[in-house]
Amino acid sequence: MLHCGVHVIVVGCGRVGSGLAVSLTAEGHSVAVIDKNERAFRRLKDWGGQRLVGSGFDRDDLEKAGAVGAGALAAVTSGDNTNILTVRIARETYEIPHVVARIYDPRRAEIYQRLGIPTVATVTWTIDQVRRRLLPDQEIREWSDATGRLTLVERSLPDSWAGRHLSELEQPGRLTVIAVTRAGEPRLDARELTGQEGDVLHLAVLDDVLRELDQELAGHSDGSGTRP
Repeated sequence: MLHCGVHVIVVGCGRVGSGLAVSLTAEGHSVAVIDKNERAFRRLKDWGGQRLVGSGFDRDDLEKAGAVGAGALAAVTSGDNTNILTVRIARETYEIPHVVARIYDPRRAEIYQRLGIPTVATVTWTIDQVRRRLLPDQEIREWSDATGRLTLVERSLPDSWAGRHLSELEQPGRLTVIAVTRAGEPRLDARELTGQEGDVLHLAVLDDVLRELDQELAGHSDGSGTRP
């Protein structure tokens, strides 16, 4: 499970990359930013994190940025190919557990989602969305009713849940799977679906069940959970 104090690498220091670096640092994470253009760091004038002129798919540069042991990486340059290559190296070479690539072409984004590579297309891009994919274990509440007991939440499905019926998560009267976002497309037939890598769940849950939900997902995410 991902906790505060994680080391995050941000590749690309444009508007999104710089904003992401600032917000993550403010939350207590250590952050290194890589950009091929030194002038890009002017966006981080008063920021105290690590700046590195280099490439996100150069292993020497990634290691200087702390790729060994890093908890998350976001590739947010202006090039789709660069971002995908960076994310693949981060995942396959350095086994960074949480990665996300910015993709300009929504059609390509769908393809990569099906391959299990988390992406966000530019048309739907926000700093908040990339944070959700980098730090999936942090509590995300979309809405709460007036009592504060009923909450709508979004959670990433652990890879170990692939092949299991999403309805297994439900607890009658306490927790309901409302929808799932799969390959960038929302679906309302979540209860009838089996999980796939990259699924994002949207759930209605009573407040006293929220911790239990997170423990269930975290247990399967780190391999400590058991399958029925």
